[in-house]
Amino acid sequence: NTVFPLIFFKLVPPHIVFVMVDDQGYNDIGYHGSEIHTPVLDQLAGEGVKLENYYVQPICSPTRSQLMTGRYQIHTGLQHSIIRARQPLCLPPDIPTLPERLRQAGYSTHMVGKWHLGFCRPECLPTSRGFQSFLGSLTGSGDHFSFQSCDGTEACGFDLHDGNRPAWELSGNYSTRLYTERVKEILRGHDQRMPLFLYVALQAVHTPLQAPGHLLRRYQTLGNRPRRHYAAMVSGVDESVGEIVSELRERGYYNKSVLIYSSDNGGQPLSGGCNWPLRGGKGSYWEGGVRAVGFVHSPLLKRKGVVSQALIHISDWYPTLLSLAGYRDSDSSHLDGQDVWGAISSGLPCPRTEILFNIDPVSRRHGEVDPRLLNVNGFGIWDTGVRAAIRAGDWKLLTGNVGDGDWFPPQTMPGGPQQWQGMEKRRDQRGKSVWLFNVTADPYERADLAEARPEVVKVLLARLAEYNRTAVPPRNPPDDPMPNCRII
Repeated sequence: NTVFPLIFFKLVPPHIVFVMVDDQGYNDIGYHGSEIHTPVLDQLAGEGVKLENYYVQPICSPTRSQLMTGRYQIHTGLQHSIIRARQPLCLPPDIPTLPERLRQAGYSTHMVGKWHLGFCRPECLPTSRGFQSFLGSLTGSGDHFSFQSCDGTEACGFDLHDGNRPAWELSGNYSTRLYTERVKEILRGHDQRMPLFLYVALQAVHTPLQAPGHLLRRYQTLGNRPRRHYAAMVSGVDESVGEIVSELRERGYYNKSVLIYSSDNGGQPLSGGCNWPLRGGKGSYWEGGVRAVGFVHSPLLKRKGVVSQALIHISDWYPTLLSLAGYRDSDSSHLDGQDVWGAISSGLPCPRTEILFNIDPVSRRHGEVDPRLLNVNGFGIWDTGVRAAIRAGDWKLLTGNVGDGDWFPPQTMPGGPQQWQGMEKRRDQRGKSVWLFNVTADPYERADLAEARPEVVKVLLARLAEYNRTAVPPRNPPDDPMPNCRII
């Protein structure tokens, strides 16, 4: 017998606006003490719920795939790296996406901004995965004005699409400005009798570091050029979100809306970002790579103006937003995300107690086979040469090559001969393959407890092994020299 999902419509399903910002560092928002001015974001977060125990993935595609599916990477085959432009790979078409389910719940669904979940076949495109309209880029990065995107030096093209066609006529617009105007167009033209889901995946503040002159002039006293351009881009994001919220108010959406704001990963210190005082940055499983800026703003929150320490992961938005929409899946056992709305809105106990950041068997260095990584470092439980990370309660375990573990104080941003002066260097990565931290007591990951607490290490290694038994094989095909690409 076919089992159909049950759909319950609340009297007034909320409008949902999800803003994802690209590469914003933990320290790159005003309320975390940044020198970057973000008055709009500070006010929205201050009037809502700041998520201060909130995690994403360390790079673009993995975070976006888990938002769209509610599943860990090991359960979609996207364990390894990003989806590259020349790679014949995309979000698995047999896994339902958030916008597909929301459409079943009666929502109108629209996306603006960066997709980065594959485009090698027509069925991989945003308009084939649940979005009724799309304006944005399909790849991971590109020029913010010309929309030229390159995968290496030999594969470049124009990457701005309106629906399924290249939007040549829009070239020359600044990406953040262009996307903001499209959001406002959608809000003006939408029939409010139907609930709305808007996914606003801004290309900022990803490299190349570019911003209009009026934003750059705000930071002309910053001597560091990358930081100056980066700061200007963040201010552009702040303006964008302010305009979107103003439009929500003016058009009558606001009182029945939920706004979620999230970075997709940590900032890149070598490109102007700052995660201080957290360790590491984009591309690493240290806290600076995975602990994100995030907040919820909504008149529908039962408590406002609070800081939440609930353990929340990017995969949780899938079941949380579907629950808000009134959608009930008859079988949610395939999901890794949890419905965390009660924890956010009412301060109820959070159902999530554990996060599997990833298990990436492809990450092992070529020819790296050492029995000691399993039999000694891994206590015969887990091959610690495999790149993996997990958090359970207060504890966080990392194995393998988990990325650069430096701390980057704000004054060490690149920009001159003294670019590395004062940078704190990691001292615990040479020759090691296992790290353990109590990240509640030690959120900056300065005290490795792997040797002092072997019993905790064994428990978490066993959890990695349990998760790994549920993993699907990694999908990591080689580049196709003649892909069916949509970039023109």
